Amino acid sequence: MARVTVEDCVDKVTNRFELVLLSSHRARGMSAGAEVLVERDNDKNPVVALREIAEEKVIPEDVKEELIGSLQKQVEIDEPEEEFLSPRRRPPLPSADAEAQKEEKDDKEEPKEEMSEMGEDDILAALQALEANAPRERGDGGRSSD
Repeated sequence: MARVTVEDCVDKVTNRFELVLLSSHRARGMSAGAEVLVERDNDKNPVVALREIAEEKVIPEDVKEELIGSLQKQVEIDEPEEEFLSPRRRPPLPSADAEAQKEEKDDKEEPKEEMSEMGEDDILAALQALEANAPRERGDGGRSSD
């Protein structure tokens, strides 16, 4: 890039890093089909973007907002917090009796299975048993070369 072009932009955008971000975003926009606001003079898009900033054809704050918008993945929607909802809109809290009845009902419907812990030896034995019972698939017609 031409040093003169960068030096012309420094008074518009004082931070050089921000200048690079803004001009590169503008140059990508030109590559995507955005209108060029200055004469191209056979220059590449990054140089044209810097010249647009230097000649104040684009406003750096507008380009910055576009850049931030293009990088956002999720737009946050303001929703009222639950504590600020009116009592009519809150779901009723279940009583202790209702919870106890629900637990009794769940206990009657299906017995809960107890989980047992397996050691490494038990796991290894189970895997070996599965391997021994599994049908062998080989590409050589089922013959082994053992």
